[in-house]
Amino acid sequence: MSEASSYPPIEPNTFDLIIIGTGLPESLIAAAASAAGKTVVHLDPNPFYGSHFASLSISELTSFLNSHSTASSTTTDSNAMEYATLDLTHRPLYPDVEISSYAPETLTEHSRSFSIDLGGPRVFFCADKAIDLIVKSGAGQYLEFKSIDASFVCDENGKLWNVPDSRAAIFKDKTLGLTEKNQLMRFFKLVQQHLEASSDQDNSNEGSQNSRISEEDLESPFVEFLKKMRLPPKIKSIILYAIAMADYDQNDLKICKDVLKTKDGIDRLALYNKSVGRFPNASGALIYPIYGHGELCQAFCRRAAVKGCIHVLRMPVISLLMDKESKRYIGVRLASGQDLFSDQLVLDPTFMVPSPLSHLRGSLGNVRGKVARGICIITSSLKPDISNFLIVYPPRSLYPEQNTSIRALQIGGGLAICPSAMFVLYFAALCDDAKQGKNLLRAAMNALLKIPESENAEVKPTLLWSAMYIQELTMCEPGHLSSTPMPDGNLNYNDLLDATMKGFHKMYPDGEFFPETTTSEDVEDEGELSLES
Repeated sequence: MSEASSYPPIEPNTFDLIIIGTGLPESLIAAAASAAGKTVVHLDPNPFYGSHFASLSISELTSFLNSHSTASSTTTDSNAMEYATLDLTHRPLYPDVEISSYAPETLTEHSRSFSIDLGGPRVFFCADKAIDLIVKSGAGQYLEFKSIDASFVCDENGKLWNVPDSRAAIFKDKTLGLTEKNQLMRFFKLVQQHLEASSDQDNSNEGSQNSRISEEDLESPFVEFLKKMRLPPKIKSIILYAIAMADYDQNDLKICKDVLKTKDGIDRLALYNKSVGRFPNASGALIYPIYGHGELCQAFCRRAAVKGCIHVLRMPVISLLMDKESKRYIGVRLASGQDLFSDQLVLDPTFMVPSPLSHLRGSLGNVRGKVARGICIITSSLKPDISNFLIVYPPRSLYPEQNTSIRALQIGGGLAICPSAMFVLYFAALCDDAKQGKNLLRAAMNALLKIPESENAEVKPTLLWSAMYIQELTMCEPGHLSSTPMPDGNLNYNDLLDATMKGFHKMYPDGEFFPETTTSEDVEDEGELSLES
């Protein structure tokens, strides 16, 4: 008897919404729909929460990646009287996986001490919309955060420069010369005056108008505006790639796939600046959840459960149900054999909707590029006195063909994601194909690490374990059947959150995405965020 078939029947068997997968977008929708009074059942074939956003042990992560590297399908008996069953197909979203272990005995000894992010590297800006949502929804009571201690940007000579995140940090920075400090401070002052003038209610004020950056400049490429401000190359690189987080080489606008406009660059600088100092215990702009990002999915699932959502793990959905006459989706069939019914369905991006129902979907799970991800477990910190920090390799900083930024995030055992004597390094870069993606990852890894048995004699942390994998990027237009997006190539969740909210409002146009509540059933700590010093 299979584990799923041994489950007791789910009661009731009819819901407003069925959700398959417990990734962050699905968990957000489950919590939001439940808070809006909808009846929701939330299913996942995995024995853990999080799907593609999970934090996993080494063995769980390896198994998950390998199981999603090839396509598969299920076959069901379709002899139901009043409706037809349509088999679900699983598509490979990690088509190229490469895992190496250099110290299996050591890792086995500490196997239960790892909680590794599948969709890393990922951080929160202290002032971004995801943090605001965590506080508003009450999910913050289930989460704790710690500060990312520092950020660095690499130059073309391989030197790491500190990223100053405020005017005070610029003043204290010993790596910047006096001229560079003055240039950067003048630029930050200009941006601050523009933001203050833009928020001024009385825009007719002459001083307010004079302080604003012109519309012509705001619509121009950000790199051109920085040149106009006469900022030197090092300062431009810090602003473009380590603060505004541009992905593609902005210096060659003819071939750049995503030109960052000045207005968007200014908005990203504003987010960075507002993030510094928002929380007393955060030393910089960035924070990270203790136990890993998979905790977010569990936090929103717990909020959904408070509002009546039913969660069932280890429960595969093997087919969709379709009304034979109207060709309309009406429900799902579980591996246990039970049929559940609903008007709306949200699917993990692993699943592909059978063609007879394709007219009901939006552009369900269209692949829009790839991201190369790498994970390394190492024996010591890359920086002797710092545990948790971000490194950005701008385009062309490692080798001439590097056309995208590579981001590396080191997290230590103090955040309960690995043993205290080890560190986890996450890498990510947008890419066109597996070969390009792995070249990007290897270049960053080789710049930072000592690979066992290599001829590199330079003293660097020793690599114990590594994984490289190419992940498909999917962003979805919602329809009657909706598919959620995969983890994207960004550091934060803002774009994913926008896509999730769009999907929710398409299903429930009049529903509020997490209404403000003050009822007694809500948590005592709602509105708070726990941040350890």
